[in-house]
Amino acid sequence: MAGTASVAGEVFVDALPYFDQGYDAPGVREAAAALVEEETRRYRPTKNYLSYLPTPDFSTFETEIMRNEFERLAARQPMELLSMKRYELPAPTSGQKNDITAWQECVNNSMAQLEHQAVRIENLELMSQYGTNAWKVYNGNLAFMIEMAQKELHKFRKQIQDLNWQRKNDQLAAGAKLRELESNWVSLVSKNYEIERAIVQLENEVGQLRQQQG
Repeated sequence: MAGTASVAGEVFVDALPYFDQGYDAPGVREAAAALVEEETRRYRPTKNYLSYLPTPDFSTFETEIMRNEFERLAARQPMELLSMKRYELPAPTSGQKNDITAWQECVNNSMAQLEHQAVRIENLELMSQYGTNAWKVYNGNLAFMIEMAQKELHKFRKQIQDLNWQRKNDQLAAGAKLRELESNWVSLVSKNYEIERAIVQLENEVGQLRQQQG
């Protein structure tokens, strides 16, 4: 079965899960659960059980926008709504109906809005003309990245499978060697027992002969 030993900070596991037998024997699962429960009861982490680790820096990946947003959330302030004021075309107020400057500002604003819409239309036309090919190239790059990732995943899965096969072969070979050594040990112990019994028998016979001759 399994056992561990810690030497100089290293843990050596002598379990051979591909070879060991008896895991499904009655009482084995309960015994393992009892060991886990016992260790759980003995392990009582304190509040500072992570004190040996460095203090984490949570602001490493923060940007100015993120920091401002976190501050807004901490202050429970509502999110600033998107201002549509720049897209409005307000007429002069009733008090400025005869103000030429106010009307000129309205005209300038209208011309700016018109130019803005014209630029948007031009961008849409460019997108309609060239955007398809750009998206095709982008999708092609994505497909290539997916293909490379799948190849990498297949390679890692094959490495894991090969490693598991190697572990299984090594453990089966080690298990067979252990079984052979155990069989030899049993055989040698049996022979030693037979030899000891023969020696005791011979000693008794020798003692009887000496008594007869004496």
